[in-house]
Amino acid sequence: MRPRRLTVALVTVGLLVAACGRGANPQDRSPAGGGGKPAVTRAPFGQLPDGAAVDVFTLTNAGGMEVRTIPYGAIIVSIKVPDRNGRLEDVVLGFDTLDGYASHRTFFGAVVGRYGNRIAKGRFTLDGKTYQLATNNGPNHLHGGVNGFDKLLWKAQSFDRDGNTGVAYTLTSRAGDEGYPGTLDVRVTYTLTPANELMVEYEATTDQATPINLTQHSFFNLAGEGRSDILDHRLTINADRFTPVDTTLIPTGELASVAGTPFDFRQPTPIGARISADHEQLHNGTGYDHNWVLNRTRAGLVPAAHLEHPATGRTLDVSTTEPGMQFYSGNFLDGTVTGKSEHVYKQRYGLCLETQHFPDSPNREHFPSPILRPGDRYLSKTVFAFGVMNRRSRVRSSAPDVRETSSGR
Repeated sequence: MRPRRLTVALVTVGLLVAACGRGANPQDRSPAGGGGKPAVTRAPFGQLPDGAAVDVFTLTNAGGMEVRTIPYGAIIVSIKVPDRNGRLEDVVLGFDTLDGYASHRTFFGAVVGRYGNRIAKGRFTLDGKTYQLATNNGPNHLHGGVNGFDKLLWKAQSFDRDGNTGVAYTLTSRAGDEGYPGTLDVRVTYTLTPANELMVEYEATTDQATPINLTQHSFFNLAGEGRSDILDHRLTINADRFTPVDTTLIPTGELASVAGTPFDFRQPTPIGARISADHEQLHNGTGYDHNWVLNRTRAGLVPAAHLEHPATGRTLDVSTTEPGMQFYSGNFLDGTVTGKSEHVYKQRYGLCLETQHFPDSPNREHFPSPILRPGDRYLSKTVFAFGVMNRRSRVRSSAPDVRETSSGR
């Protein structure tokens, strides 16, 4: 394939978040009127098998939202956000202890790389040389290989400025790690804003041409982690096309229209409405495990998805600079993993909205190029904005209308 320079322009997009009402339990609701103070705290979280100590960073904003994250895998351990009555609840799957993350390969909350998603047969050719990566997902390479970024200990630096709290994680991936060329220097920054936005910014440089595709792999459940499946969540995806896959979940190369298929989420649709339809692609993925081609008419951040849970009123809006998004409906959760508070994570108890370059892009010249070259800088940004629905109409009160904001290209 002919590599193309990877350039992503970053722009600032404000996502307004509705004010939350007061809940019945004062211990479980956000401070009235946003009376809290933004802060970053640090505390011990455990030790890895090699003895390395790992701390947990807790980010809070004035509205009471809380994000906890650890440098192991740059993992987001928890995200607590209010419902329409101001009641706080954790809305991502995970574990109470470091041992849970170290002993399981679930990708809960992790940054995955060098290449998030799949590369066919773990093989690609770049500048005339063929590289063989680890194959850790049937015949294919998945999420960076056996010891991807989710299994590494990053360096951490917290910050608290201008009402924003956050942590910047840095990592050096040496040439040959999991078979990848070049030494890659990576920086991932989590920023919690006063508007209940969690901004995720990725940067990287390399000394040799290499594919890169970083993404955040949190499993969301707006009802509260471990409470129920996600089939009653209503999802909107800003995409007219998706990339069909074969039986090993590698894209066929087609950019198919979503019209008339169970993959049409251009209007708010319950996830469970069509997930059991007799459709070849749903059979291949055991549900939804596909990349959507995001509609884009401009550079920078564009809406990718809107998720809402009518019972609690919680909403999540995702915007990104990336060309695609993988929607995964938790098909392979099977009740064998016990997470926080002894919650058993059954099938479809969480969903992922992974902003990304398309799967197998190093082998698909007509897909947006994921190749980073010396002298260039990989820049990517995704914003997760939490809010609440209007109580009466059960429609989102603050999220942008993705159908109006961006159209197909």
